[in-house]
Amino acid sequence: MKKTLPVIGMACSACSANVENKLRSIAGINEASVNLVGRTATIDFDPMQVSLEEIKQQISDIGYDMVIDDDRSVQEIEAREWKLLKRKTIMAWVFSAMVMCLSMGWVNAGGKDAANQLSLVIALACIILCGKEFYVAAFKQLRHGITSMDTLVTLSTAITFIFSAFNTFYGETAWGARGIEWHTYFDAVTMIIAFVLTGRLLEEKAKDSTATSLRQLMGMSPKTARVVTKKQPAEGDEAGEMVPISTIEKGDLLEVRAGEKIPVDGEVTWASSFMTDDAAYIDESMITGEPTPAVKRVGDKVLAGTIPSQGRLRLRARQVGEETALAQIIAIVQQAQGSKAPVQRLVDRAASVFVPVVAIAALLTFVLWLLIAGFDSLPQAIISAVAVLVVACPCAMGLATPTALMVSMGKAAEQQILIKDATALEQLRKVDALVTDKTGTLTIPNKNVVDFTRADDLALDERETLKPNAREAVETLKKMGVEVHLLSGDKEQAVSYWAQQAGIEHYQSGVMPADKEALVKQLQSEGKTVAMMGDGINDTQALALADVSIAIGTGTDVAMDVAQVTLMGDDLQTVPAAIDLSRRTVKMIWQNLFWAFIYNIVCLPLAAGVLHLFGVNFQITPMWAAALMALSSLSVVLNSLRLKYVALRAV
Repeated sequence: MKKTLPVIGMACSACSANVENKLRSIAGINEASVNLVGRTATIDFDPMQVSLEEIKQQISDIGYDMVIDDDRSVQEIEAREWKLLKRKTIMAWVFSAMVMCLSMGWVNAGGKDAANQLSLVIALACIILCGKEFYVAAFKQLRHGITSMDTLVTLSTAITFIFSAFNTFYGETAWGARGIEWHTYFDAVTMIIAFVLTGRLLEEKAKDSTATSLRQLMGMSPKTARVVTKKQPAEGDEAGEMVPISTIEKGDLLEVRAGEKIPVDGEVTWASSFMTDDAAYIDESMITGEPTPAVKRVGDKVLAGTIPSQGRLRLRARQVGEETALAQIIAIVQQAQGSKAPVQRLVDRAASVFVPVVAIAALLTFVLWLLIAGFDSLPQAIISAVAVLVVACPCAMGLATPTALMVSMGKAAEQQILIKDATALEQLRKVDALVTDKTGTLTIPNKNVVDFTRADDLALDERETLKPNAREAVETLKKMGVEVHLLSGDKEQAVSYWAQQAGIEHYQSGVMPADKEALVKQLQSEGKTVAMMGDGINDTQALALADVSIAIGTGTDVAMDVAQVTLMGDDLQTVPAAIDLSRRTVKMIWQNLFWAFIYNIVCLPLAAGVLHLFGVNFQITPMWAAALMALSSLSVVLNSLRLKYVALRAV
């Protein structure tokens, strides 16, 4: 059984790695993938070996929460968490301002000792009221031998607080008597907590924007349905009871009126509109991208989430709940956003060891200060080590890939492009050869041709028309460096004609399924990255072999099951758009990773105080280290959000 479940409490890539590793260690879970930005875990598990309650308990043991029951609204939980985080952030800044006023002498507290003691109380209150979760999570993780950003925040604030508390009561005795200048750093304690909380607050707000497309899809799902008993209503009949969508079963008879959302996938049993007594007009643009309403008559299929623009209809429920086309689209987008690109797997492995490496770097900084500058540099050594702990939090690195993927998958869904996994999205950018089927993929059979036995007597353009923008799509693909091949089992005359109409130079007629597979193999042997596009069972062999498989949403279920990418509409401009989106996304990922690594490469030595060795009296303090860490994470998320607003080629 496969499920995608929300996970509460993840803040960095180390957090998502901890949850993922824990899930994979549980007996009965076959595979697990955790999405930091989407705050979800996709698990494939055997319910006979392990229950969701047991999984939730094990995740709770390491400091996180998993939502497994339907009566707990994720939106409500996140809204409550957001309000609490906002309240703590404001409180932390109030505490920071109070300590800053005392440490800078802006407020007369009765001398240095009194100011330090009062600052100690305020800093302790800040830790308890605003930073408690860091300590609780770090303790839970430590019991299981794992680390995260919480570990770094806990270590840095605890060390700074203890050192400052010692100086408050014994500073003059320990340091002053030896001629060593000493200070307390309670302002750093409160500022670290305030900046980290601020960073999380801004990140959560920005990350929330990356899920906009998915929420829009989910918002298309109606919550109620009107159940009726009569297959065909009498004149003026308004009977019908509104019930929750969860109570609808297969076979139920439902009525939908103009402007209402169709609640389930079903078959029309009766339809009427202002224009005709036997049909209704349905807006299916959210599925197909077509702006013109579709005409639906008795026996036609209608889909959940689509809306009658004129008239009303009655339908027999055929697919309900998770079986509807809309629910499957939402599931595909959720799983795709939770999947990992190959580059992300490398980042995850780095993140799993990053925190221990940072801790070692901080310890090394402390030791080197003492070795180089002597015992008199102990205060400086401690503060430098703390700054290293804070500045090197791996948040930006962990957010680099998933934020870009989340935005990209959502944008693709808005363009009626369903991408099943991140690997396909990353692979699309390499495509330099496209093999396409003809009928149903490149062309549409003329619905007005009823007598198919006489089809050969008609002109070619009267039989199969090109799909919208097919020629434009081919021209765009050529400009992008993609070689297009048309394969069809049709006759030479027909295939040649439509290849010419579409502007395709490479084509073959009279081919069998094995011939399509052979061409894919041949192109791959020439070093090309091949995408196969088809809509029928005869295309599945080639689809399965291709580097990227693309199915048409109006095709067979078998083709769509095999394919990694599904085009929901008939506009073939979505093909170059998908390739362009892939190229932009991967470029964005590498941009994010570059700046995340550059940030650490530059800031780590500055936090450690390396410039002092060259006579430059400059160093990143713990307070500013926290600010820079928050800023780096936010910059990565905001950079990824730019994908939402770029104009794709051919769209």
